[in-house]
Amino acid sequence: MVSGLTTSAVRFGRQKLPAAVSTAYLQKRNAGSDLAACKRGRGGRSSFSGVVATVFGASGFMGRHIVNRLGKIGSQVIIPYRGDTYRIARMKLAGDLGQILFTPFDSIYHEDQLRKAMMHSNLVINLIGKEFETKAYDYHDLFVDAPTQIAKIAKEMGVERLIHFSHLNADPHRNDLIYFGENIQKGNSMLQKKWEGDQAVREIFPEATIFRPADIYGIRDRYFWKYVHKTRYGYLSYKIPIWREGHDTVKQPVFAGDVATGVTNAIFDSDAPGSTYYCVGPERYTLNNLVNHITRLCHRDYWEITDIDVAFIRKLERQRDNRIFNFDSLQREALSDFIVDKDVAKTLEDLDVKPRSLQDMASIVTNSYVNFKILDQEYLQKQIQVPKLVPVDD
Repeated sequence: MVSGLTTSAVRFGRQKLPAAVSTAYLQKRNAGSDLAACKRGRGGRSSFSGVVATVFGASGFMGRHIVNRLGKIGSQVIIPYRGDTYRIARMKLAGDLGQILFTPFDSIYHEDQLRKAMMHSNLVINLIGKEFETKAYDYHDLFVDAPTQIAKIAKEMGVERLIHFSHLNADPHRNDLIYFGENIQKGNSMLQKKWEGDQAVREIFPEATIFRPADIYGIRDRYFWKYVHKTRYGYLSYKIPIWREGHDTVKQPVFAGDVATGVTNAIFDSDAPGSTYYCVGPERYTLNNLVNHITRLCHRDYWEITDIDVAFIRKLERQRDNRIFNFDSLQREALSDFIVDKDVAKTLEDLDVKPRSLQDMASIVTNSYVNFKILDQEYLQKQIQVPKLVPVDD
């Protein structure tokens, strides 16, 4: 596949590239040659791939994987950041010396900072998002205004490729939402806002590539972590509250490394512009089966899944800013994943990625969550029954 990235929208700063690359670019820019002419090396970390990428939300879970893949193929990465630089300094290790750069980014509404972040890039990736709202940013800010602003400035700056992350279940017409009762917040606004953001991006930047992944898991993720964290069971003494105990909910989680590989492959795929990719794992499981398997692997064999009742909802209502779970996350958790018709929709397989099975990866990604304090001699003699993952046929 031939890259569609050209030099027409790229303006390198002299300090950004090695001298040899800058010279090659300056000699050929008037001829309108492809950016591939600026490539050097045989590929890999110490080469230059021709990709200059701005990654918004790079410090998040998925952002770390994607920046690492970009650095691995010899790309230059610009990372807009908020707060203290020490929080993102570790990301310098993802690429070769001088290839991972940082620029201050105070607000999604600060257009000058957005222009500065994208002025040298031919690729922009939007990963901005949180699973909870804050006093500074609500879901509308994160999933509608942010992608709208990024798409608008990217189009203005002549960025050639935009990759935007959404969610598999982003759909305003879902009719299977759980109902908590009168005067209780219904939630699910995150998926509705993600849908609105998708439409805005597609309208402003029609050739954008949209990724719609299911729940993403991986080493040190937030997906499995929320089921083994003490805050989850704190209300009910080692009982994990899940809507209808998870028997009526079917999930199809996808491994973070597979999604990152798909993003990397999409950069050089001539069919990716204007496409939407649905990223799912190879099997579907009931949430009850999945959570039981994960908690037992983490040696939480004394935990029990229980249904969500009114008493639990009332307790949760007093903590609407809970970062582990809240009304909105309970809504998303209770929704079964959208069934992807691979004959119609594009998936990771269309990007030459074969998704790995959760059955093979579960023991690896949960290793960091194992509570080794309880692994005394008496406990080790006890046989822990880990239920097998049983795929669901819809």
